[in-house]
Amino acid sequence: MKHYDAIIVGAGSMGMAAGYYLAKQGIATLLIDASDPPHQLGSHHGDTRIIRHAYGEGERYVPLTIRAKELWRELEEESGQTLFVQTGVLNAGPAPIPFIQQVRQSAERFSLPMEVLAADELSRRWPGIQVPDDFIGCFEPTSGVLYSEECIRAYRRLALRHGAELLTYERVKEIQARPDGAVVVTGQGAYSCDKLLVSAGAWNPDLLSPLGLSLPLTPTRKTVSWYDADEELYREGRFPAFIFQLPDAAYYGFPSIAWAGVKIGRHDGGLPVHPDELDRTFGTDPADEADTRSFLERFMPRAAGPLRQGRVCLYTFTPDEDFIIDQHPAYRHIVIAAGFSGHGFKFASAVGEAASQLLLHGASVHNLSPFAINRWQREAQG
Repeated sequence: MKHYDAIIVGAGSMGMAAGYYLAKQGIATLLIDASDPPHQLGSHHGDTRIIRHAYGEGERYVPLTIRAKELWRELEEESGQTLFVQTGVLNAGPAPIPFIQQVRQSAERFSLPMEVLAADELSRRWPGIQVPDDFIGCFEPTSGVLYSEECIRAYRRLALRHGAELLTYERVKEIQARPDGAVVVTGQGAYSCDKLLVSAGAWNPDLLSPLGLSLPLTPTRKTVSWYDADEELYREGRFPAFIFQLPDAAYYGFPSIAWAGVKIGRHDGGLPVHPDELDRTFGTDPADEADTRSFLERFMPRAAGPLRQGRVCLYTFTPDEDFIIDQHPAYRHIVIAAGFSGHGFKFASAVGEAASQLLLHGASVHNLSPFAINRWQREAQG
């Protein structure tokens, strides 16, 4: 049985980043994935992800997203690839909604660049937008879009260059936790390690339950769509990435990048699934297209052209939609990164850094207390 300093189960967004940071420090690292990342089976595909800094989900995320952007820039430099495009990000919705208030408060507290625009100003700035009079827009000019699959390719290539090993198409059947390490069993063999990171996305519940962890993780079927749009109004360089927080729904989207059409998805809702039973055919649920088209017809009518393509992906929600980044309560040499709830990719660089620090040192320079495993127990006791 081959032994490693560290094994990472699940080499997607967080796992691949962690593998890079470990290998770069000379740690003998093995990454194992059931497919061949980047791939279409998890939560990182679909070409692009938004990175924003004035964070409507809470101020606790702002230092992490600032660090994440620094690390994405470092990855661009080391890889020689363009991984980020500064489109700006528009957060829009009725002014009283807590998400919008939190965006403004976090920008003010951390001195982040932001313009606050009334409804008529939004339509003048971007004629492709029409909103009710009670809407405001919070525009972050220095935020933008990450090329998600290219980010993972860059981390993969550099991790291997630094000496990491990657096993693809090896599904983990069992994790055996030991007091001084762990053994990971796949269909092809068994591998031992001193330290273990479990970062398998929607498959985390299956892997963690035998380790005595029953975490409140809900894999959920989600979709994203690309629509024909008026390129003069919605193309990259003229239109920002956007998040619309409505009283009864939340949508996110992207300008037409490389003439691909406007990309849009609904953040809330979705159908709970087991990832092995996921229906990956776009359109089998009427809401796959109906929700996003309805949004565009209401707020961006000249982007509501014919559907170009639709894809199915996975979120893994926690009850509070905050992440889990923590050590196993009984096995401190096992770290879990899970429950990224559809807003995690932008943080993958910083989460990878944090997970590698937890593995090596038992602590991280980042404040990970909001992402502790025992937080639901603390709430119940409180």
